[in-house]
Amino acid sequence: MPITVTMPRLSDTMEVGTVVQWHVKEGDAVNPGDVLADIETDKATMELEAFDEGTVAKLAAQQGDSVNVGDPIVIIAEEGEDVAEAAASGGASASAPKAAKAEASEAPAPAAATATAPPPAATPTSNGSANGAHSGNGRIFASPLAKKIAGEHNMDLSGIDGTGPSGRIVKKDVEQALQSGGGSAPTASSTPAPAAVELPPIGASLQDNTVTLSNMRGTIARRLVESKQSIPHYQVTVEVDMDALLDLREQLNEQLSAQGVKLTVNDFLVRACALAMHQHPFVNSSWDGSTNPPSIQQHGSVNIGVAVALPEERGGGLVVPVLKGTDRMGLRTISGETRRLAKKARDKGLSIDEMDGATFTISNLGMFGVSHFTAIINPPNACILAVGAAREIPVVREGQLMIGSVMSMTMSSDHRIVDGAMAAQYLNTVKGMLEAPATLLV
Repeated sequence: MPITVTMPRLSDTMEVGTVVQWHVKEGDAVNPGDVLADIETDKATMELEAFDEGTVAKLAAQQGDSVNVGDPIVIIAEEGEDVAEAAASGGASASAPKAAKAEASEAPAPAAATATAPPPAATPTSNGSANGAHSGNGRIFASPLAKKIAGEHNMDLSGIDGTGPSGRIVKKDVEQALQSGGGSAPTASSTPAPAAVELPPIGASLQDNTVTLSNMRGTIARRLVESKQSIPHYQVTVEVDMDALLDLREQLNEQLSAQGVKLTVNDFLVRACALAMHQHPFVNSSWDGSTNPPSIQQHGSVNIGVAVALPEERGGGLVVPVLKGTDRMGLRTISGETRRLAKKARDKGLSIDEMDGATFTISNLGMFGVSHFTAIINPPNACILAVGAAREIPVVREGQLMIGSVMSMTMSSDHRIVDGAMAAQYLNTVKGMLEAPATLLV
């Protein structure tokens, strides 16, 4: 009997999944563990693996299709079966859900950490419908990274067929075109042109367009509203003198470069936030409205979530990988785990377990040149920390005017759990550790 793989339930709240990209085509042989497709859930984009051996007889859903959980998406003919007959029969058993059930665990949707997630990739045509990478008005739809690589190699994107969502050209498409001889590589002496602001042509106008929300963006929107409506937010901001930390970081990275270790400012920040929880346990808490009267649940484990924006070729959106037991991690472990999880989130997608259980969230936009912003709490956390860039500005120290590196941190807190004095005391503890960074090494 042919095997019907149905849309699996990849999260506890998932009702519909979107086929972002197929990694197989009809007639391909597959083995257990092979990746069949990238599936966008309401929380993340994840890989759908094959759990049976056979031949792909029919793709029952196209890229970009939204499919209800339990509906067929691919039919696999078992060994010895006629592929055409298997495709026509529709199959009998569904193998994917049995792994999905083991994968899914009860977890809060992580994607509502801030209001700063990038918008979903839109691929409109002149009549408002999706139609591959080329629109009716001559515009080519490609991810920013794909455009950047094509520009570096003088490549014309108009001759490339996109394999991303709704036919968008992505990095892989450009790389494959380069391998087949398209474009011309830059010379060794060439240097990148300075970034220039791209202005629209004189008289150009925008077009009205309706963008359908992806599953993830729909969940983000719903949970942002729920968070702001149900949690009494307020913000407290402190500024941190970063000179000592930046000097120490430079020394450590120089000494550890041979081992492939490169510490970031965020690594120091994560460790400081985790250690400070031992002095301020209410920051590492959740509100429990199910009890009568309501109660505050203080968590014994410090699990720091780090917000990660996904690239357009993976559908955009925001996920929060979680470093569990962060207060027991050293800087090198924090650095390695953060890099590993962020890379997996962008390349393959995180498992439910890797996004589950955050007790505090950090959203850092410093790498984008942002100096200050506020973030929306990621339920059921009590707080979220919004971090800006370390900027060189005029400062007064010991009565002298000089240039110093200063970083702004703004914590949004649930006033039912953490009052203003608690927030200020916690932030000043974190500030003290960052300004005396050697304390973070022990």
